Amino acid sequence: MAANFVIPAKMKAWVYREHGNAADVLGLDPELELPEVQEGQVLVKVLAAALNPIDTHRVTGVFQLPGFSLPAVPGYDLAGIVVKVDRKVKELKVGDEVFGIADEHGTLAEYTAVKESSLALKPKKLSFEESASLPLTIQTAHGGLERAGLCPGMSLLVLGGAGGVGTLTIQLGKEVFGAARVAATCSTGKLDLLKSLGADLAIDYTKVNFEDLPEKFDVVYDAVGQSERAVKAVKPGGSVVTIAEHNKTLPPPAFSFIGTSDGSTLEKLNPFLESRKVKPVIDPKSPFPFTQAIEAFSYLQTGRAAGKVVIHPIA
Repeated sequence: MAANFVIPAKMKAWVYREHGNAADVLGLDPELELPEVQEGQVLVKVLAAALNPIDTHRVTGVFQLPGFSLPAVPGYDLAGIVVKVDRKVKELKVGDEVFGIADEHGTLAEYTAVKESSLALKPKKLSFEESASLPLTIQTAHGGLERAGLCPGMSLLVLGGAGGVGTLTIQLGKEVFGAARVAATCSTGKLDLLKSLGADLAIDYTKVNFEDLPEKFDVVYDAVGQSERAVKAVKPGGSVVTIAEHNKTLPPPAFSFIGTSDGSTLEKLNPFLESRKVKPVIDPKSPFPFTQAIEAFSYLQTGRAAGKVVIHPIA
């Protein structure tokens, strides 16, 4: 099987060598060396990638990880094919179609090296584009709801329901966690999208202040950074989870959550993806071709995307 894949020494990749706006610092390198496969890693031929707000924060330098150094390739989300495995890799094999999070080498490249534990087999009924749109957002949605203690029969309010995380939080709340009632906020033009995803109540934030509604919720999932208002919409004894405010003191009962790369979560959610009970939501302007990665970043930064911004094909 390995003979079917000719692995080059160099690859095309988007690289930033300093921090700043993506349009100013991102450049397409036609001959970047492939990352070396370390212990427990696989080399993936990237067929589709997706962008998240954290990618913008990493490029600008607003968010930096310990030990991070430049130059760097942006991107976390990927779907592709395994073309090489380290000898300590236990489950994945060359030729496997996978999706997941590359948290070391970036995904806006023809190839990337990823820990086996951060990947899962791609759902058979999903395309590479659909699969690439999911990993970081679905794990952030699932992990946040789990930490907040959402249980069957409870009510859920999602702030930012039309975004990458929000569209999945609505669906997971209903289909996986068994929420009896799901409400979500969005702008006027996206109300129908939220209803199609299973929201019982779609709230137009341009016309209604959600915290002024008489209805309160067991769990509020804040995907936009409005914890001060979110705590006014939660029931006594309820939970408020925010994914957009990490460096500030939060009003109780709000707490901050950051998603992690965990292939086992993707495996657990696979039946819901295969059955289409949980559907990927990709912005209508997507996919952006690989050569238009800067345009994809610029569009993401407008904050107007519905669902995920996907880049496909790669190279």
